[in-house]
Amino acid sequence: MNENFERLLKRGVTEVIVEDDLRRMLEAGKPLRLKEGFDPTRPDIHLGHVVGLRKLRQFQELGHKVILIVGDWTAQIGDPSGQSQMRTMLSAEEVKANAETYMKQFFKIVDREKTEVCWQSEWFGDFSLSDVISLTSKFTVAQMLAREDFSKRYAAGQPIGITELLYPLLQAYDSVMIESDVEFGGIDQKFNCLMGRELQEMMGQKPQHVFFTPLLVGTDGKMKMSKSLDNYISVDDIPNEMYGKVMSLPDELIMDYFELITDVPDKELAEFRQQMASNSINPMEMKKHLGREIVAEFHSSEAAQAAENHFGTVFQKRDLPDEIPEFKLKISNPMDITEILASANLVKSKGEAKRLVSQNAVEIDGEKISESMTLLKEGSIIKVGKRRFLKIVNSDNKK
Repeated sequence: MNENFERLLKRGVTEVIVEDDLRRMLEAGKPLRLKEGFDPTRPDIHLGHVVGLRKLRQFQELGHKVILIVGDWTAQIGDPSGQSQMRTMLSAEEVKANAETYMKQFFKIVDREKTEVCWQSEWFGDFSLSDVISLTSKFTVAQMLAREDFSKRYAAGQPIGITELLYPLLQAYDSVMIESDVEFGGIDQKFNCLMGRELQEMMGQKPQHVFFTPLLVGTDGKMKMSKSLDNYISVDDIPNEMYGKVMSLPDELIMDYFELITDVPDKELAEFRQQMASNSINPMEMKKHLGREIVAEFHSSEAAQAAENHFGTVFQKRDLPDEIPEFKLKISNPMDITEILASANLVKSKGEAKRLVSQNAVEIDGEKISESMTLLKEGSIIKVGKRRFLKIVNSDNKK
């Protein structure tokens, strides 16, 4: 069991506050309440989020319970962590729609049966002005400006919204309401999580421990994985897309991804590191192994092997895949390619299709297109990005 604790507290972990106390609680076998909050400001989960979610699942496997807090109030403000400017507030409708998609993906990783879902509106819905004043009276402006992102903006004369100052207080209050034992977050959440500890102690509770995980660098090899930077791998990516994105990773990220996103044993990881350091293995082979591990995690081993075969055919041999999905339609030129891509589920929406066309990421029979209205013929091959293909079949064809 101690070996499990070592893996739990050391692999894929940046810092634990307070580690010795948390270890004693784990050894005592007390079921812990694990706080995981998310702001559904965007609908999708990417591998950067998965780093922490995998850690939650490991705790669940030892008998602990996740309390998932849907930040339907804080999402409307937007987390100022790491932000250089004010964020746009979301409507309640946008937040709810994003939350539904998020939770569907969340439970691909975390055990639904060992998770309790709470919405912030359960306690903030009836919050009065006197409650707000009481909460804000417990902290000072100086404490808020000690936070790096706020201090930089203040020094630069950039605006800081009053609502933004409320954000860490609301997140801290969540810990009080669910009586959190351990809060999980990326290392960029340190200020917010420590405020939760402070507020719990002020209100007569035992302060939560805090579990910080590393920030996963995105496919560009430079910045934290983020949808806004388009350097992400989504847990909802189709197998070919997911595998292809892994293959595009810079070599120096291979071991980080193995450690943070897979269950490959530590002993094997040490061997991989030695092989990489001594140049005794081709990094491409390591990336193929990594791609199979990640695709199998979110799809299946069969899908992982098929994605590897597809990659070898299309990218290493520079051929079209052996099997291309067909889409039947009545050809009546010119046609709206965005509507076709959305109807064929090659993209999530017409909006995404329009964006891809404007970025010259759509080809028809090997030619990039820049307009939505285009000409098609029987057998036309549509390519979207690097890994999505579609063959047009004319439904009027009598053959």
